[in-house]
Amino acid sequence: MLNRSGPGRGTPRLLQETPTGRLSVRQVFPPGRAIARGRAATLVAGIALATSAVLFGLVRRNRSRLFDLHVTRSLQRITLPGFDRLMHVVSWPGFPPQSRIIPPVLSLLWLSLGFPIEAGFQLLAWGAGAISAAVKTAMGRPRPAPEDVRVVPGRIGGSSFPSGHVLIYSGVYGFLAFLLETLVRPDKLRKAATAALVSLIALVGPSRIYLGHHWFTDVVASYLLGSSYLLALMAIYRRVKTRWLNRRRASVV
Repeated sequence: MLNRSGPGRGTPRLLQETPTGRLSVRQVFPPGRAIARGRAATLVAGIALATSAVLFGLVRRNRSRLFDLHVTRSLQRITLPGFDRLMHVVSWPGFPPQSRIIPPVLSLLWLSLGFPIEAGFQLLAWGAGAISAAVKTAMGRPRPAPEDVRVVPGRIGGSSFPSGHVLIYSGVYGFLAFLLETLVRPDKLRKAATAALVSLIALVGPSRIYLGHHWFTDVVASYLLGSSYLLALMAIYRRVKTRWLNRRRASVV
């Protein structure tokens, strides 16, 4: 089910001998499997960071308050069957104690399956939470107040900007989706798992607004910061993995 490499396991299709004798990042992670990569990824990450900086400035000057209020009130007026329940369920993994249990458990699962590098990087993906904490300290934006919008009781604290949920989901579940897309062989299983994770990431932003825990600009900035962190982590992982595979190949020879 998983694309491995090691003694006695045979040579995976993506790691067959090449004319160069050494594997390149492109050979290990072909364009169809690499997701965003190279110059395009750098450009996307740069634009995302620049846009998040603009949002930071607007929020710092209190220029987004009216728009944020409008978005929250509009979202909270939705009365579709099951929508309220969905918004609560999507946010649930991001609250403690589960938010402190799930990321290390995912890392341990990769380790138990024989993927030490993936386990390490899966844990590093949790580092998106450190970015959230740092920006929250710098911003100090108040959370939505009950007199302005409906605020559902929850274990929340600290600054509203950015959203820790969105940043951590983007890092942890985004990197998990990348690994599954890269390593899982059965198409149906891979597509179903990655679709579920991408949906979770996409929905957590609206859920944070709907529950009255964050403003729209908090969420957008978090998606931008989270995607930048994820792209950087993916780029480093691809290079580390390629070098590790080449060392293993050299030791076998």
